[in-house]
Amino acid sequence: MKIRRDVFQAIADPTRRAILLLIAAQAMTPNAIAEEFHTSRQAVSKHIQVLTECELVKQEQKGREIYYHIHEKKMDEIDKWMAQFKNRLETQFNQLDNVLLTLKKQKK
Repeated sequence: MKIRRDVFQAIADPTRRAILLLIAAQAMTPNAIAEEFHTSRQAVSKHIQVLTECELVKQEQKGREIYYHIHEKKMDEIDKWMAQFKNRLETQFNQLDNVLLTLKKQKK
Protein backbone atom coordinates (compact mmCIF):
# COMPACT_ATOMS: atom_id res chain seq x y z
CA MET A 1 0.00 0.00 0.00
CA LYS A 2 1.40 3.39 -1.03
CA ILE A 3 1.45 6.04 1.67
CA ARG A 4 0.12 9.42 0.58
CA ARG A 5 2.19 12.05 2.33
CA ASP A 6 1.36 15.68 2.79
CA VAL A 7 3.65 18.15 1.03
CA PHE A 8 3.94 20.32 4.11
CA GLN A 9 4.91 17.37 6.29
CA ALA A 10 7.63 16.61 3.76
CA ILE A 11 9.08 20.11 3.78
CA ALA A 12 8.79 20.40 7.55
CA ASP A 13 12.00 18.40 7.83
CA PRO A 14 15.12 20.61 7.56
CA THR A 15 17.11 17.91 5.77
CA ARG A 16 14.47 17.55 3.08
CA ARG A 17 14.34 21.33 2.65
CA ALA A 18 18.12 21.33 2.25
CA ILE A 19 17.88 18.55 -0.34
CA LEU A 20 15.35 20.61 -2.27
CA LEU A 21 17.69 23.59 -2.22
CA LEU A 22 20.56 21.44 -3.47
CA ILE A 23 18.72 19.89 -6.37
CA ALA A 24 17.07 23.18 -7.30
CA ALA A 25 20.51 24.29 -8.50
CA GLN A 26 21.26 21.07 -10.41
CA ALA A 27 20.06 17.50 -10.70
CA MET A 28 21.99 15.18 -8.40
CA THR A 29 22.39 11.49 -7.68
CA PRO A 30 21.58 10.11 -4.23
CA ASN A 31 25.31 9.53 -3.65
CA ALA A 32 26.16 13.14 -4.48
CA ILE A 33 23.38 14.35 -2.17
CA ALA A 34 24.57 12.07 0.63
CA GLU A 35 28.09 13.49 0.32
CA GLU A 36 26.72 16.97 0.94
CA PHE A 37 25.16 15.84 4.23
CA HIS A 38 27.92 13.52 5.40
CA THR A 39 25.31 10.85 5.91
CA SER A 40 24.52 7.45 4.47
CA ARG A 41 22.98 6.98 1.08
CA GLN A 42 20.19 5.02 2.79
CA ALA A 43 19.24 7.99 4.99
CA VAL A 44 19.20 10.31 1.99
CA SER A 45 17.20 7.75 0.00
CA LYS A 46 14.49 7.76 2.68
CA HIS A 47 14.27 11.55 2.48
CA ILE A 48 14.18 11.43 -1.32
CA GLN A 49 11.45 8.78 -1.16
CA VAL A 50 9.26 11.13 0.90
CA LEU A 51 9.93 14.01 -1.50
CA THR A 52 9.16 11.77 -4.47
CA GLU A 53 5.91 10.51 -2.92
CA CYS A 54 4.82 14.13 -2.54
CA GLU A 55 5.86 14.78 -6.14
CA LEU A 56 8.28 17.50 -5.07
CA VAL A 57 11.13 15.79 -6.91
CA LYS A 58 11.30 13.72 -10.06
CA GLN A 59 13.85 11.16 -11.06
CA GLU A 60 15.55 10.81 -14.39
CA GLN A 61 17.59 7.82 -15.49
CA LYS A 62 20.84 8.72 -17.26
CA GLY A 63 22.78 5.59 -18.07
CA ARG A 64 23.23 3.66 -14.86
CA GLU A 65 22.63 6.68 -12.62
CA ILE A 66 19.37 8.14 -11.34
CA TYR A 67 19.29 11.90 -11.02
CA TYR A 68 16.79 13.77 -8.90
CA HIS A 69 15.56 17.23 -9.73
CA ILE A 70 12.82 19.62 -8.64
CA HIS A 71 9.32 18.96 -9.93
CA GLU A 72 8.65 22.54 -11.01
CA LYS A 73 4.92 22.13 -11.63
CA LYS A 74 4.35 20.89 -8.07
CA MET A 75 6.48 23.71 -6.66
CA ASP A 76 4.41 26.20 -8.66
CA GLU A 77 1.23 24.74 -7.14
CA ILE A 78 2.65 25.23 -3.64
CA ASP A 79 3.77 28.75 -4.50
CA LYS A 80 0.29 29.66 -5.75
CA TRP A 81 -1.29 28.24 -2.60
CA MET A 82 1.12 30.17 -0.39
CA ALA A 83 0.64 33.37 -2.41
CA GLN A 84 -2.92 33.75 -1.15
CA PHE A 85 -1.61 34.07 2.40
CA LYS A 86 1.17 36.40 1.35
CA ASN A 87 -1.37 38.65 -0.39
CA ARG A 88 -3.61 38.72 2.68
CA LEU A 89 -0.71 39.55 4.97
CA GLU A 90 0.52 42.29 2.65
CA THR A 91 -2.95 43.81 2.59
CA GLN A 92 -3.14 43.72 6.38
CA PHE A 93 0.31 45.27 6.73
CA ASN A 94 -0.60 48.00 4.26
CA GLN A 95 -3.75 48.75 6.24
CA LEU A 96 -1.71 48.87 9.44
CA ASP A 97 0.77 51.23 7.77
CA ASN A 98 -2.10 53.51 6.79
CA VAL A 99 -3.48 53.52 10.34
CA LEU A 100 -0.06 54.27 11.82
CA LEU A 101 0.54 57.03 9.28
CA THR A 102 -2.85 58.57 10.13
CA LEU A 103 -2.08 58.43 13.85
CA LYS A 104 1.32 59.97 13.28
CA LYS A 105 -0.23 62.85 11.30
CA GLN A 106 -2.84 63.41 14.02
CA LYS A 107 -0.09 63.81 16.66
CA LYS A 108 1.54 66.69 14.74
